[in-house]
Amino acid sequence: MRYLHTMVRVSDLDASLEFYCGKLGLKELGRQDSPAGRFTLVFLAAPGDETAQVELTYNWDPETLAGGRNFGHLAYQVDDIYETCRRLAEAGVTINRPPRDGRMAFVRSPDQISIELLQKGAALPPQEPWKSMPNTGIW
Repeated sequence: MRYLHTMVRVSDLDASLEFYCGKLGLKELGRQDSPAGRFTLVFLAAPGDETAQVELTYNWDPETLAGGRNFGHLAYQVDDIYETCRRLAEAGVTINRPPRDGRMAFVRSPDQISIELLQKGAALPPQEPWKSMPNTGIW
């Protein structure tokens, strides 16, 4: 058995690609349009780790998506949790659970999917403004 991908259904493909690729830094690996099924699949992965893929599924017919916490979360290891959160915050992403401990943070996609960010290696020493920042919303 081998892990293939995690599927996340999205309501706005452009907004989702802006978040996952433009802000989070994932790369698009491939795309499949299915006119008969009326959907588009976009496969993404972190640079250098194409074995852990996320499949964005966009259904062409409008639908209301619900979920988030029942899905759980996607998790990505980052080289510098503070720099990643700073970059995301500057791009307009809400840091729902700041990296107060220098180890872990949570953000959400445009469709409210929780994304966990984990510091690579040992936790960084706690530092401001993160160590005093409260949670925002749910994560």
